[in-house]
Amino acid sequence: MRTSLWAAVEERADATPDAEMLVDELGRRMTFRQYRDAAEETAAGLAALGVGEGTRVTWQLPTWIKSVVLVAALARLGAVQNPVMPSYRERELAFVTRQTKARLLIVPPVWHGFDHTALARAVAARQDGLQILVVDGALPKGDPETLPPAPESTGVRWHFYTSGTTSEPKGARHTDATVMAAGYGMAERLEARGDDRAAMVFPFAHIGGCTTWLTTCLASGLTMILTEAFDPVATVEQLGREGVTLAGAGTVFQLAYLAAQRRTPDKPVFPAIRYGLAGAAPKPPTLHAQFKAEMGGAGVVSGWGLTEAPILTMSSPHDPDVVLARCEGRPTAGVRLRVVRADGTAAGVGEEGELRAKGPQVMLGYLDAALDAEAFDAEGWLRTGDLGRLDEHGNVTITGRLKDVIIRKGETISAKEIEDLLAEHPDVAEVSVVGLPDPATGERACAVVVPADPAAPPSLRDLTDYLRGRGLMPQKLPEQAESVAVLPRNPAGKVIKTELRDRFTPH
Repeated sequence: MRTSLWAAVEERADATPDAEMLVDELGRRMTFRQYRDAAEETAAGLAALGVGEGTRVTWQLPTWIKSVVLVAALARLGAVQNPVMPSYRERELAFVTRQTKARLLIVPPVWHGFDHTALARAVAARQDGLQILVVDGALPKGDPETLPPAPESTGVRWHFYTSGTTSEPKGARHTDATVMAAGYGMAERLEARGDDRAAMVFPFAHIGGCTTWLTTCLASGLTMILTEAFDPVATVEQLGREGVTLAGAGTVFQLAYLAAQRRTPDKPVFPAIRYGLAGAAPKPPTLHAQFKAEMGGAGVVSGWGLTEAPILTMSSPHDPDVVLARCEGRPTAGVRLRVVRADGTAAGVGEEGELRAKGPQVMLGYLDAALDAEAFDAEGWLRTGDLGRLDEHGNVTITGRLKDVIIRKGETISAKEIEDLLAEHPDVAEVSVVGLPDPATGERACAVVVPADPAAPPSLRDLTDYLRGRGLMPQKLPEQAESVAVLPRNPAGKVIKTELRDRFTPH
C-alpha cells in the first residue's frame, strides 16, 4: 500500500499504461500513462510559477479532467493542497486562504454563471502575497526534464475543510498516507477491479473525490466517469452510455437513478451495474431493496466517514440484504471503533452511543489547534459526533448526530429516528426533520416533506397517524409539517438543515 500519491500515479502508469482512467461528459478520455505525463507537464508549468515543496495552494475547480491532473501535478511537486468546493464564496474563501496561508489560488473563470475570477481578485486584494491562477482552457505546462526529483511524501500535504457546527469552517490536516488509507480500504472492501467504471458525480474537490476515489482508481485501475455538474437526466444517460458498474455516490444520487429507471421500467438505465454506492448522508431503509429490485446488481453498498477521517467503514457487496439496508458496513483495514455512552462509559453491543475512532485515515488535527481538545478524547480517540450502534459482527448503524437532536420539554428526540420511519410512508418521497424554537416546549419537531405526489402532500395528521401506527411514542411525534418541492442540499448531497430551520422559524 503506497503512502505517496505521486508514487501511486507512477506505479499505475507503469502497470496499465494504456488502460482508460478518465472520461468526461464530452467524451474526452485519458489513459493512466497520459495522466502521468500530463501531470508532469503541469507540474513543470506550476514550478515556473514558483510552486514547489511545501507551497500552499488553494484550488476551486469543478469536476474536470484537468482538476484530476492538477491534483497529481501538485503531488509531484510536494505542494500542500487545499481543495474547496466551487460553491464557496468570498467569506468562506477568504477565511480558508487566510488560515492555510495559501500562496496560490486556482479558480475557473466564469462557471455556472458565477464570476470566480472576480471572486479570487476580491479575496487576493485582502491578502498580501496571494497569487491567482485562472484556469481558462489548459493548465500551465512546462518541460518535465526541468523538474527536480519528487520529494518524500511526509508531513501534511492536504487541508480539507468541513463546516461542522462551528461558526467558521474547520480545516483538517491530512497527509498523503491518511487520505490514501481511506481509498485503499474502500477499494479492498468494494472489490474494485480494472474493468469497473465508477461514477464521479459529486464535486471532485470533496475529500471523497480528489483523494478517496482517486486512490481507489489508482489502486484498482478502474475508470472514473466524470460529470462537471450532476443532471438527473443527462448524467444518467452519460453513465448508462459509458457502462457504469459502480454507481455512486450518495443517497440523493441513488434516488435520482431510481427515478430515471422508473421512467423506463422495461429498459435498464445501467445495464452493466454491479451496485450503487451510498454515503455522506443518511439513507432511507428502503433504498437498498428498491435499488436491487429495480436496477439490479447487489443493491446499494454504503460507507461511513467524515472529513476528519474518511471511509472508516464500508459494506461489502456480499453482505446480507438486512446489513446493506440498515448498516454502513464494518471498519476498513486498521480502523478501530468504540461506542461511548453520554456518561463516558463504553456501550455494549447494539447499544447507542457516540462513535469514536482510531485508524490510519484519521487526521493529524485541525489547523486551529484549539479545536483539537474537543475533537479527540483523553485517550486519543477521534470524537466523530455521530451516534450509532455496533452489532456483533462490527457493522455500524448510524442513528443520528449528537447535535442533530430536538430537545422537547427536556426530552431528547432523534431526528433520524423520525426520518427513517417517515421515509417509508407511501406519500413521502423525501423527508427531513428539524427542531424549531417553541416558547412552550423549547423545541418542536417539524417534518419537512417532499411529497410523492406534489398535488397531494400528506398532512400533519397523515404523518402522525402513520407514526403512531409504527409505534412511535407520542412525545416524538412532529408538531408541524411542511411541504417543499426539493430539500436544500450541499454539493455532497447532505440536507442543509440550517436553511430549513431558518425558512420555517417564525420571524
